[in-house]
Amino acid sequence: MDIDRDLQQIAQQEKRLVAPQFDADFGWQIGMHLHELAKTRGLPIAIDVRTFGQLIFYSALAGATPDNADWVRRKSNTVAQFRCSSYAVGLRLAESGSTLADKFGLSNADYATHGGGFPLTVHGAGVIGSITVSGLPQREDHGLIVEALCALLGHDHAEFALS
Repeated sequence: MDIDRDLQQIAQQEKRLVAPQFDADFGWQIGMHLHELAKTRGLPIAIDVRTFGQLIFYSALAGATPDNADWVRRKSNTVAQFRCSSYAVGLRLAESGSTLADKFGLSNADYATHGGGFPLTVHGAGVIGSITVSGLPQREDHGLIVEALCALLGHDHAEFALS
């Protein structure tokens, strides 16, 4: 894995995977698409779609644990704080040899810099919430969200996937 290359690709994902508009139905569609992908593949994950302040969709599939729900909360908090993916935050910190506590005074009890939290961005409004997955290795959590967004927004997933 090349951190600089991943950060460049994640920046493109965040810039281009933007919903033309958002309502609760669209949030539910994102969540259900992730749920169906996970169910079909037998993935033991928790899925959370929220605007800042309101839960829109939550599901824990077979094999997910209460720990996954806590990871979802912490990753979602990271997206809310930085308005970008939790994976990008983690990669930048790894690159600089720093931590959330050192650089920003944020507790690991409330924030996680592992992949799987992605900004929910709406054209003309900016980042309004997050889409979060927990249960897989962090790069795969992130990638599953990107795959679902590509499908719903009509993008070629191959163009957006991390190499």
